[in-house]
Amino acid sequence: MSTETDAFLAEMIPKQRAADGAIHEGDAAPRLALWSRNDPVTLFGAQLSGSGWDELEPVFHNVASWFTHADSFDLEIIAAGASGDLAYTVGYEHTSTTVEGTPRQYTLRVTHIYRREDGEWRIVHRHADYPPGEAPVPFPDAATGVSG
Repeated sequence: MSTETDAFLAEMIPKQRAADGAIHEGDAAPRLALWSRNDPVTLFGAQLSGSGWDELEPVFHNVASWFTHADSFDLEIIAAGASGDLAYTVGYEHTSTTVEGTPRQYTLRVTHIYRREDGEWRIVHRHADYPPGEAPVPFPDAATGVSG
């Protein structure tokens, strides 16, 4: 990896691991702090999607409300790059958490795109889905609040 990529990873990934661990404890604030408020920002989530900060902020609060306790969370980086004010990561999120009182373990494939704004890296895109062969975890439906 390039020195630029190494510097990006050293700065951003610890913050992202902490923020994603927090959202699995029901706390959206650290994740919100990592995201850009400047469009375009997009989310193609394993459960919910959106475009523009006005759509994404309530989505992240909704997602956080599903979780009450995280036993573990790890972000496994498979590939990454940074050049100038843009960067990306590709990897797996391995999670053991409680969803509506039921312990759950799952893995997501994730891609993130980052933009440097005023000297700080911000997430501008996230795409997450289940790897082939991984059964989706039943999460509450965003519209009804009923587990699916």
